[in-house]
Amino acid sequence: MSNFIDFGFAKKQMTMQENKIKKLFQIQYPIIQGGMIWHSGWRLASAVSNCGGLGLIGAGSMYPDILRENIQKCKAATNKPFGVNIPMLYPNVEEIIQIILEEDVKIVFTSAGNPKTYTETLQKEGLIVGHVVSSTQFAIKCENAGVDAIVAEGFEAGGHNGRDETTTLCLIPNVRKHISKPLIAAGGISLGSQIKAAMILGADGVQIGSRFAATEEASSHNNWKEKITQLQEGDTHLTLKELAPVRLVKNKFFQDLENIYNSGRNPDELKTALGRARAKKGMFQGDLEEGELEIGQCSALIDSILPVEKVFEKLLMEFNETKIPEL
Repeated sequence: MSNFIDFGFAKKQMTMQENKIKKLFQIQYPIIQGGMIWHSGWRLASAVSNCGGLGLIGAGSMYPDILRENIQKCKAATNKPFGVNIPMLYPNVEEIIQIILEEDVKIVFTSAGNPKTYTETLQKEGLIVGHVVSSTQFAIKCENAGVDAIVAEGFEAGGHNGRDETTTLCLIPNVRKHISKPLIAAGGISLGSQIKAAMILGADGVQIGSRFAATEEASSHNNWKEKITQLQEGDTHLTLKELAPVRLVKNKFFQDLENIYNSGRNPDELKTALGRARAKKGMFQGDLEEGELEIGQCSALIDSILPVEKVFEKLLMEFNETKIPEL
């Protein structure tokens, strides 16, 4: 079992004694790793947890038996807290929840659904529940549903996203104004300076996806990881609002979708083009032309594939070195 990694120099500013996220999840740093499909297996989740953050296994791309295996391997690889992310739009949610309960997972993040559906059930079993939203309206619904923490994700984020296109810079202070629950900022965060900015805006912690997608421990294909490091500003775009909004890299598959839009925005044609297993083809199997490639705008800031430990070192150093200028 891996031991906790002590970064020493970085502790002084990131170990805020009264931080709500650290206290809630019993972690060293208020940094959550997004439960990204085809990236977030046990290796990534355990590595993040061993570095003092909260690793999340992404159940959305796993059959139930694969999820159980990942949970068990994560337990063997870390003695630190970790959790599971459940996209509620998938058909086997009940089976996933049963496995989580049987395996005694303590933390669950739900997304893409109504927070009322499972929050009370999970909390009665002793689990801590976070929920991901993209608007202040839904953040308020989360608070009313009694979730333990709210992830407010801005338009910059990769993967499935909100329809309103509200940026993190605008979303976080507005959500903070309307809720009292612990608040986690997400969307466009890959630098320590951005963590500090999010916390100044009112977040208690951050959730990071794209930066952890380009790590050695991520379960995605190396072709895709290399592609992430080559992306520039403007290389991603939010699309498929008629089905479920998602931020994609502009590859051949994306252009095929654009051609359908140009010919009349037919939802049935979009569904046919999307087909099955597009995301797996792209991010897990490494087909960079025909696959669905989901990543955030902050990919333009990522220029190397690193081990998770190095990502943490950089994040914490950048956080500590970022000074607040005086007006």
